[in-house]
Amino acid sequence: MIELTIADGIAEVVLNAPQKMNALDADALRELSRVYENAALAVSTGEVRALLLRGEGRGFCAGRDISGVVPADDDVQGYLGGLVEPLMRQMADFPAPTFAAVQGACLGVGLGLAIATDVVYVAENAKIGSPFANLGATLDSGGHWLFTERLGAHRTLDMVYTAELISGAEAVRSGLFSRAMPADELLETTRGIVGKVARGATQAFVASKQLVAEVRDQRLGLWESMANENRAQDALCATDDYAEGFKAFQEKRTPEFKG
Repeated sequence: MIELTIADGIAEVVLNAPQKMNALDADALRELSRVYENAALAVSTGEVRALLLRGEGRGFCAGRDISGVVPADDDVQGYLGGLVEPLMRQMADFPAPTFAAVQGACLGVGLGLAIATDVVYVAENAKIGSPFANLGATLDSGGHWLFTERLGAHRTLDMVYTAELISGAEAVRSGLFSRAMPADELLETTRGIVGKVARGATQAFVASKQLVAEVRDQRLGLWESMANENRAQDALCATDDYAEGFKAFQEKRTPEFKG
């Protein structure tokens, strides 16, 4: 169901259950957590310097696998609070840059996986939104935060009440994700970008990842954020990649970062 391959500094994580649009049950979430743990260990040994998450088939992830769920016995808090939220925190804290390539359905838990990823590229015809009105349920996995933060309260509740989905192209125009592109170009383009990032100054990227998270989660002002930047830059000054970057600039050549 969940596959991990490591090559050329990249950990590629694949949701591989296309027959059910990569929907995730509790066991699949646990498996995905173990895969991210293994990929993080490979970062610590220098084997991995970037991660790519994708879904096999027509859809990225259609959300929770509810095919066998009995509502009367459903442990919602155990699934969402006990599995989904810890997994999203684990993904967000991954110690290297992370990317997601999103095609087709990106709903529910699938949307949460995208929210927890650093950079998300989407197919222009991807489908994103809140289909839960048809289930008598509500949007979860961080969806209310993302939509309200980027779209505002009125547009968020419009999407929730109507269950209408937006395309990947509209999602990018609205500021939800980074770039939209034709579906047949998505994976190749994303892999090319991830490969370039994997050859970059990993510790500097991770510093920026932490700085952005602080601005987002702590609502920092300009001067607080600048103070954090100053401390991060001071720490990076002692790294080999920092020295290599300056030396390469002065010698007018391409730097060779080691991460």
